[in-house]
Amino acid sequence: MCRKWGGDPFLVADCGNDVSFENQENINIFSSSQWLERGFCNQCGTHLFCRLTENKQYFIPVGIFEQPKDFIFERQIFIDEKPTYYCFANETENMTEAEFVAKFPRPTA
Repeated sequence: MCRKWGGDPFLVADCGNDVSFENQENINIFSSSQWLERGFCNQCGTHLFCRLTENKQYFIPVGIFEQPKDFIFERQIFIDEKPTYYCFANETENMTEAEFVAKFPRPTA
């Protein structure tokens, strides 16, 4: 899923649900699944975030931050879908797609 959207591993910061953006008129939202929305700039196409639909938790690409913090690479998700052409050296928590999806609330009908 993320490789098709961005062409490579999607390195994000978990920013919780208290997130706001300037110039919101330039942000388009795409519902990519029942439980996830993707935000992008409608001027240049930059990927801005993924957001869980149920609790509005944001995952923002680390490259967007002008002054990157000392991010800690601690988790890999969808590890069962990882291609064979790369391997990170960091020891991380590894979650399969099923484990990741089960961890977050599912939208109610």
